[in-house]
Amino acid sequence: MSLFDRWTTALDGLRKLDRFRTLRLPVGHDFTSNDYLGYGSHPRIEDAGTSAFSRSGIASRLLRGHHAVWEQVEAALAQWHGAESVQMMTSGYVANEGLLATICEPGDWVAYDELSHACIAEGLRSAKCRRYSFRHNDLAHLEEGLAAEAAKNDPQRARFVVTESLFSMDGDLAPLPAMADLCKRYSAYLIVDEAHSTGCYGENGSGYVDACGLRGQVLATMHTGGKALGVPGAYLAGPRLLKDYLINRCRHLIFTTALPPECGRWWLEMLPQVQADTAGRTQLHANTALFRNALTAAGVATLGSEYVVPVVLGDDGPAVTAAQKLQEAGFDVRAIRPPSVAPGTSRLRISIHANHSPTLIQELATATVAAVRAVPS
Repeated sequence: MSLFDRWTTALDGLRKLDRFRTLRLPVGHDFTSNDYLGYGSHPRIEDAGTSAFSRSGIASRLLRGHHAVWEQVEAALAQWHGAESVQMMTSGYVANEGLLATICEPGDWVAYDELSHACIAEGLRSAKCRRYSFRHNDLAHLEEGLAAEAAKNDPQRARFVVTESLFSMDGDLAPLPAMADLCKRYSAYLIVDEAHSTGCYGENGSGYVDACGLRGQVLATMHTGGKALGVPGAYLAGPRLLKDYLINRCRHLIFTTALPPECGRWWLEMLPQVQADTAGRTQLHANTALFRNALTAAGVATLGSEYVVPVVLGDDGPAVTAAQKLQEAGFDVRAIRPPSVAPGTSRLRISIHANHSPTLIQELATATVAAVRAVPS
């Protein structure tokens, strides 16, 4: 039984039991939501020119938290990525954890990059699936696991590979095209967390998966609004069957209060802006090169190649001291320590933005070099 057959069978079973769920817009007098004191329809809210449904704390999407604006947002996002469908979620953490906890079953085999975000690890723990952690971006180690699992020839169990596209603590990109080829060769489903790459790659900013032309080779991608896009919420892009399965089986969606519809309007305002912002993406990568080249010229080593720039200092103390020196110089740079990174790899994590001027980038580079040199080696 293929993965999609498994989902179809499960959903058909729910239909036979009259338990199949769909999202429906609010109609009639509200005796469904959790708006116990009636603040969601308070005259002050309506007078402010917003919908009675614009407040948070109403209900889950399956009760009375669904709104027409989310249908517009999901349709626009699906078109942006060239995906069959999109399912909005409340946050990137919830989206990743919910996706993996829902579609990965006991007995399934999941390979994941050892540096994957905590929400990925948590989702896999909840799923109680068989887990294989491969060394960071190590395709040979990944293939070793895939080959061993494929040799078991168990058609009843699904195989998945999970990775981030841009790793948020090491500032490097996953080798997605080669990874997709491995998944195809070993009949595994590829899932990519695009939290830190959405908006910043591709002709229209739809992310690294789309920039690599891999949309048709991934099962699902996760995207957040709270990073480059600057809006609350997150979403999962993939096949329509996945959306139906999540609506009916994902506890992280079924039992969570929906985002307020006003957030949906922010998404609709943001999307044309980010799609058209080729100049911003160009400037972001130019600023990244300028900063990294300045550090390299001064002999300060960095990890990765992208606009997340890690400077590893080892123990916690030196990282904290260097961060304090940068803060005193007027740069808000934080020290990243365990458990966010492995012991002995505490670091400065410097996030370059498109709206930083070249002059400011040069000043930051000078201050970073001074801060690093000032701490004991």
